[in-house]
Amino acid sequence: MKPSITPHLKKKAIRRLSPGPLALLIPFLALVPVSISPSQDISPNLLDRRWKAEWISCPGAPRREFGVYHFRKTFALTSVPEHFVIHASADNRYSLFANGARVGEGPARGDLKHWRYETVDIAKFLRAGKNVLGAVVWNFAELAPMAQMTNETGLIVQGDGTAEQAVNTDASWRVASDPAYEAIPISRQMSRFYTVVGPGEGVDGSKYPWGWEQPDYDDSRWPPARTMDEGGPRGIQDSHSQWMLVPRPIPLMENTPQRLARVVRVVYKGGAAAGTVTAAFLQGKAPVNIPAKAHAQILFDQSYLTTAYPELTVRGGRGATVTLTYAEALWKGREKGNRNETEGKEILGYSDEFRPDGGAGRVFRPLYWRTFRYLQLDIATGDQPLVLEDLRAVFTAYPFTMRAEFKSDDPVLEQIMAVGWHTARLCAHETYMDCPYYEQLQYAGDTRIQALVSLYMTGDDRLVKNAIESLDESRTPEGLTQSRYPSFLPQYIPPFSLLWIGMMHDLWWYHGDADFLRQFLVNERGVIDWFESRLVALSGARPEANASLGAEPKGEGAERRSGAGAERRSALLGKLEWWDFADWNDRFPDGVPPQEADGESAVLSLQFAMILRDAADLESAFGSAERAEHYRALSRQVAEAVYKTCWDPSRSLLADTPTRRQFSQHASLLGVLTDAIPAADQQAVMRKILSDTSLTQCSYYFRFYLFRAMKKAGLGDEYLDQLGPWLNMLKLGLTTWAETPEPTRSDCHAWSAHPNFDLLATVAGIESAAPGFAEIAIEPHLGRLKHLEVTLPHPQGEIWVQYERQGADGLVADVTLPGTLTGWFTWNGKKVQLHPGDQHLVYQAKL
Repeated sequence: MKPSITPHLKKKAIRRLSPGPLALLIPFLALVPVSISPSQDISPNLLDRRWKAEWISCPGAPRREFGVYHFRKTFALTSVPEHFVIHASADNRYSLFANGARVGEGPARGDLKHWRYETVDIAKFLRAGKNVLGAVVWNFAELAPMAQMTNETGLIVQGDGTAEQAVNTDASWRVASDPAYEAIPISRQMSRFYTVVGPGEGVDGSKYPWGWEQPDYDDSRWPPARTMDEGGPRGIQDSHSQWMLVPRPIPLMENTPQRLARVVRVVYKGGAAAGTVTAAFLQGKAPVNIPAKAHAQILFDQSYLTTAYPELTVRGGRGATVTLTYAEALWKGREKGNRNETEGKEILGYSDEFRPDGGAGRVFRPLYWRTFRYLQLDIATGDQPLVLEDLRAVFTAYPFTMRAEFKSDDPVLEQIMAVGWHTARLCAHETYMDCPYYEQLQYAGDTRIQALVSLYMTGDDRLVKNAIESLDESRTPEGLTQSRYPSFLPQYIPPFSLLWIGMMHDLWWYHGDADFLRQFLVNERGVIDWFESRLVALSGARPEANASLGAEPKGEGAERRSGAGAERRSALLGKLEWWDFADWNDRFPDGVPPQEADGESAVLSLQFAMILRDAADLESAFGSAERAEHYRALSRQVAEAVYKTCWDPSRSLLADTPTRRQFSQHASLLGVLTDAIPAADQQAVMRKILSDTSLTQCSYYFRFYLFRAMKKAGLGDEYLDQLGPWLNMLKLGLTTWAETPEPTRSDCHAWSAHPNFDLLATVAGIESAAPGFAEIAIEPHLGRLKHLEVTLPHPQGEIWVQYERQGADGLVADVTLPGTLTGWFTWNGKKVQLHPGDQHLVYQAKL
């Protein structure tokens, strides 16, 4: 079979991703993100000098207890400026308004040593004459989300230029405490799940200062703000503030209106029946009348999971109580079952509560967004009827724009792509997060997968860099990163510190960014040194730590680094402190793989060996050649030690520990990825672990590494046969990928979204072949597919491929490469060179 190539063939018209069932299911996927992008033009003085603006708060209010506060600043302009750039931040959080329009919210999450501020140009919201800048600031105190750091309640606004100094926060701002709010703790029913996203909100409309953000509101009775410390950027001399301010590195979040899809049921309990809840109400065109002294329960189905601000608009209803309950799915006992089925099921979730004051056009919108597919209103009216004028949502998430496209002759794969992308979007806000409903925490293990999905689907690397920076900011003096960050409760999973290095390697390999990554190299070394110091030699002695490699004098240490005395480095990791999580399954207690009494574990040791290779690549590219050599040698030695102690000839598999009593998919697949298992045996081992159901199985999460090992062992064409778990989730009506197989806690966990990466990198076969995607290697693994068409974002533009199978092993491929990109195309072992632009490849079928 000999390939032929026709250069510069005019590219066929690209068939764009057809709507399909998921586009109807999740209609906002096709919307262009809309948000106010922060200006990057920050006055240099604000980056290295103390600010003139002061942190302000409400006089007499507690500093660190629950509270919601409204701030206003009135100022005059002779004309509308072309630009009016301001920088704002608050503790815990804030929403900013200009002349009544919502113009920003934040701060993007960080810690006190890296407290983000937003930069917004509000010129288009201003007018000649009187203007009002307003902010609502809230502190959820001990009920705050675990991802929310805090010092004390406060607000700061700093004008960028001379004209904008008029709005600097000082005693000229007015402030009022809002007595309408109360925090609603997570219910006892919900507390059986690990739920750390913050409280629900109760709002008493009779106490709320309606219209406070509007220019004509009378704030004359509001007291002047209490000034605290001058603001200042991180790194200045003698900062007087606990908040060390740094610019927000990511754009503002998307805000896109959404509509609920259907009414599941309406139940009336006593009193007169309420008005009909029609499809027109769902479109905001037909109000619903709830009589006085009535009880109504209305259950809505969004038809897909969303992260959004619900907005309920009412009229009248003084004395009524409206409870809004949010859920990913309905429950029947302790089972969710098919997410589309509602008969006999009830809602269980966290709630908000709104008590109208009887006025018209009252809008309840929680301060922070909610996650839901199902939304239930429980309404109890008093002496006055209540009119539900509208109920809608405003979708919010990181403003990714999907640029990748995938179209094949198997439409189910398009569903998998769409659901995976939807999952990834809901798990990406100001940080990546494991799940939007229960935790909203940025775990390194989850985030590595999410970052690859982002890069392949969008080409946007800003949230990836933000994640790398955030995890770096969490480091301990010993060198480890925290497992998740930001988080006010420290948690350490040592293998996740390794995956933080893997994340940096991924960014370097697919996007480059050596200048950005270079600053983290010394901290990456701290992680490696921490693990190296915990190696246990096969004799049982702990090898001498090599924590000061670059500074160690010539002699015995130098010999060890160059390979002499390698027997002392033939070692597995010994007992590690903290939580040695590897994967969720029924045989790893709390996710921890089997270990010997001294901690020896093939799974943990091979993860170290795997990441040593990534660290060596980074050192070779822009670090120390000596360290790179040492890391590669150490990786080989750890892998060899695992093979020597854990290989079981009778099963032709790696055991989980040297006693060889327990076996998992994990140990052997890591043996393939690290070449602990000889290359000649890797394919046979992979076939065995894919077929042997007695092995501890990989979860949705760890199948990411399973699929990488399959591809490395030459089994990429069998990838599509491994998508059964995702097909089962589709059958259950999930619109996002779950955390674990049923019964699962979370219905939306982005660590399960890696098929979006695999379908592009393995099935379409589009891979980087050099740092920064400077070269490309295309090797499709089409399996049963006859046709495939893919568009992939690249730092130089877009890659486009189209494949048509010809018989059993023939292929016609059209490829377009952007800019100056070159590389190779391989099919059935036959390799041809690719050049920039269009090319037409024909691989003839064997006769």
